[in-house]
Amino acid sequence: MNIKPFSWERAVAREGRFDGKFLIGVLTTRIYCLPSCPARQPKPENVRLFRTEEEAKAAGLRACKRCRPDLFYRGEDSNISLFEGLVARVRAAPENFADVVAIARACGVSQTKLGELMRDHAHLAPAQWLRRERVRAACRHLLDGDDKIIDIGFAVGFESESVFHRQFLALTRMTPGAWRALKSTSVFLVQLPPTWREAEILAYHARDTESLCERVEGRRIFKALATPDGGTILEISLENEGAWCRAHAATKLGRDSMAMLHAVALRMLGLANEVSGFETRANRDGRLSPLVARRKGLRLPLTSTGFDGLAWAIIGQQVNVKFATALRREVIRLAGEPVEGMYAHPTAPRLAALDPKELTSRKFSRAKAEYLIGAARRVAEGGLDAETMGEGSAVAAEKSLRRIRGIGTWTARYMLMRGAGFADCAPAGDSALATALQRLHQTPARPDVKETEALMQEYSPHRTLATAHLWASLKDAA
Repeated sequence: MNIKPFSWERAVAREGRFDGKFLIGVLTTRIYCLPSCPARQPKPENVRLFRTEEEAKAAGLRACKRCRPDLFYRGEDSNISLFEGLVARVRAAPENFADVVAIARACGVSQTKLGELMRDHAHLAPAQWLRRERVRAACRHLLDGDDKIIDIGFAVGFESESVFHRQFLALTRMTPGAWRALKSTSVFLVQLPPTWREAEILAYHARDTESLCERVEGRRIFKALATPDGGTILEISLENEGAWCRAHAATKLGRDSMAMLHAVALRMLGLANEVSGFETRANRDGRLSPLVARRKGLRLPLTSTGFDGLAWAIIGQQVNVKFATALRREVIRLAGEPVEGMYAHPTAPRLAALDPKELTSRKFSRAKAEYLIGAARRVAEGGLDAETMGEGSAVAAEKSLRRIRGIGTWTARYMLMRGAGFADCAPAGDSALATALQRLHQTPARPDVKETEALMQEYSPHRTLATAHLWASLKDAA
């Protein structure tokens, strides 16, 4: 039975206050919506109110594809479902989406709503996201087949050869031809942007001078990795023409392993995200502008793999960097794979197989040992994909992480920044970030978690880079 008419304000309904209390049925379009649905308000004579979905369906109405009341009543996030559905459609056939207008039309939302959706979930503008998906599709085609490069560019939706080459180079730091050559080589060149800074990159990877899985010698970085073809040492040599990357392995590496090494190189060199948009915006910020000016081109290097980032985030909870690196060495020594005198970071199955007692005997607290092994088991059992997390929804990723015992806001956000590579994360609760904000805003006390969230909001959608600059500012003070 539908609800008898009563007085309710449309503006209040749009805020979501009535969602779950009743549904709006529109008899002319034969759909039912949440009270907060942003669609144009129907004429009052065409509206019926229903208590439940069952009543609306019994009246012959179907769920609105814009506000998705069906997902709301199943306890699902309609925006996550909308984003993930869009991702699946674009990845299946990127050539079918000529521009942002086509994407918005495909998911039945306005361009404004699409922009909000992409900002919240992908941390990218819609056009940036579409370019990234086209380039990723091109990468797969280049390694899987022998079609002409230009044909592949057109096949994934690029409008010209020049645009394809320019955007491919911008995202992969290689030409399409050089990328295809990964199938038959163990050496490749990553072209570096003009303003790229090496000092902070080298310092990050040299933060543990006793590390078992990475080391820095001058302008060379060595990283031990477990690839699909076995243990490998990736050497990244910073030279005038760019970063030369060489694979040192006992056996010839296949295309999947070489593609992995390329991805690792981009992550370790901080090339997963662009910085120009943030720097342009920061130049207009009177407070942040001096910080950015000191380090134009600063980038945030990522961990070599997603699981490495997840493990580091848990290990680093509520301890200083020196102690965290010591704990990480113990984990690597216990479960890492030996590779030519070094150790690759443990995979999730190897770490999941440890007994917590093996960690507590090496200065781990009982709780930290259980949290780390529990997270490793979640990944090993397929409950969390740490490696592809950055390709999906940031909102869904944070929710998935927060469901793991021992992972709170700071740990989840740190993983999203360092492990998944999302561009708009602020690790609220981070002591160093709070100190940097206190100095920047000249407040008498360090901001708490809620205050940190509020202060960092003004830097959205570039909170990750803003965090990197704020961290770096503490060195100026020192």
